[in-house]
Amino acid sequence: MTGRQLEISKPVQRIVSLVPSQTELLYYLGLDDKIVGQTVFCIHPADKHKTSTKVGGTKKVRIEQIRTLKPDLIICNKEENTPEIVENLSREFPVWVSDIQTTDDAFKMIKSIGSMMDVEAKANELLESIKKSFSQVKIYKKLTCLYLIWRKPYMSIGGDTFISHMMEKGGFINILRDSERYPELDEETIMALRPELVFLSSEPYPFGEKHIREIKEMLPYSKVITVDGEMFSWYGNRLVNSQPYLNELQRRIHKGINS
Repeated sequence: MTGRQLEISKPVQRIVSLVPSQTELLYYLGLDDKIVGQTVFCIHPADKHKTSTKVGGTKKVRIEQIRTLKPDLIICNKEENTPEIVENLSREFPVWVSDIQTTDDAFKMIKSIGSMMDVEAKANELLESIKKSFSQVKIYKKLTCLYLIWRKPYMSIGGDTFISHMMEKGGFINILRDSERYPELDEETIMALRPELVFLSSEPYPFGEKHIREIKEMLPYSKVITVDGEMFSWYGNRLVNSQPYLNELQRRIHKGINS
């Protein structure tokens, strides 16, 4: 998906996945027996996370350990993993890299993995389910929204991110859609934005209820809620549940605004 050439000379039997949402997808497609390593952040499915071999994180991997696993395919992502990781691993192993900014990109990724791993029927079945769910969008009213992913400093997301694309899919207008990819914001900037909504993501920073009060002090007229970050940023089989989640979020917000 990044224009790199990848040659696999034999059927893939040993996979190391360095991308949480794609690791979950591999399990969903029934490839459990081929996954020999994954990151500490590959937390789904929970039972597989407990028993799997961990090879580090998404930004820092243990290459020596990966060597002992003898993978014949390593799965990476352009944003999740660093160029150095991809470059270093590519010297020794076939490395496949996804590049996801839209749902269409996610669909291409699912189809590609299904084809590579000879599970096309299962992948196509998943794609049909996802596309069906995304055809059932329920938007009550489009509202401007500030989506925060980090604190100290506050960080949000620009328009060329998958999260922003998912926001738009759900009927929420990313108030920073014309900004850089991951802008840092001070309190004065946040107050000047005056968004109708503020979403505090559950990941990568674990925003909670106490942070709602913190933001409300800056934005007393905005509706501030915590949201499930996985529903906005995981681009594998979890997309089946994303649109129903976004629909329910719209319903809750609409009900609250009109109450």
